[in-house]
Amino acid sequence: MGRGDLTNAEWDRLESFLPPGGARGGRWSDQRRVINGVLYRVRTGVQWRDLPERFGPWETVYKRHRRWSADGTWKMLLSRIQAVEDAAGKVDWDVSVDSTVVRAHQHAAGARNAPPAAVPQKGRPGDEPGRSGAAETGRPAGGGGQIGECLGRSRGGFTTKIHLVAEGRCRPLALVLTPGHYGDGPQLERVLEQVSVLRSGVGRPRTRPDRVLADKAYTSRRNRRYLRRRGIRHTIPERLDQRRHRQNRGSRGGRPTGFDSEGYKKRNTVERAINRLKGFRAVATRYEKRAYIYLGTVTLAALAIWLRT
Repeated sequence: MGRGDLTNAEWDRLESFLPPGGARGGRWSDQRRVINGVLYRVRTGVQWRDLPERFGPWETVYKRHRRWSADGTWKMLLSRIQAVEDAAGKVDWDVSVDSTVVRAHQHAAGARNAPPAAVPQKGRPGDEPGRSGAAETGRPAGGGGQIGECLGRSRGGFTTKIHLVAEGRCRPLALVLTPGHYGDGPQLERVLEQVSVLRSGVGRPRTRPDRVLADKAYTSRRNRRYLRRRGIRHTIPERLDQRRHRQNRGSRGGRPTGFDSEGYKKRNTVERAINRLKGFRAVATRYEKRAYIYLGTVTLAALAIWLRT
């Protein structure tokens, strides 16, 4: 076992959720070796062709990562591990929301405007997404130029923004990608809609946290109405200009927003979760041309955090 590879305990937790085989009745190459190869690349940021020989052919490792990013296998594995942790009472549902900008390498530009190539999507009717090598094909999201591939321009060049929800133990619950110049506030609903933790028994997945903590970028009336409509308590500071505007309107301005300064101190959990994610060099710098492959890279990094925390 090399540095950064899955330990025996981590592999035991993950193995039972892995897809059972390859396409057309075939068998995958050694699952643990290939996953360790993808983890090595995500951790170090090396080019795929420079993977050490102990992981096998680099094409096999890359194609597995691309396929599982497209058909949702990485997301499914993350969801299953989150469900196990939640069943054990180890998930803190006081969540924090924030975003971080990632610099895109020059090689991340240049994806074709056409949709991504078709990839295996799912197996026999009734199979779960990402649970087998596929008989049917589909096209992942993406294409349509820079915006479609979540690349935004800034003074420093191309950037991508990762929006995430982190639970109280500094582990990512949900992830969303946008171009780097997109604002944080308008993405609150979108990223919270991605929170979905399966129940251990029967019942719908849990999608509603106990409390949401966020900074002033999320203090719009629309966001507050959305949280109230879903019955989610929230702690979001009010900007000074909003406070003055409300006071100038008098009774028409409405009541002051509540703010728990002591509870707001817990918002640092999302900052620490971002630091953990950016400890993976292929997350801290985007090299992938396709947004769905980069999202798979970030999701795998989040999965590794859940396995090792």
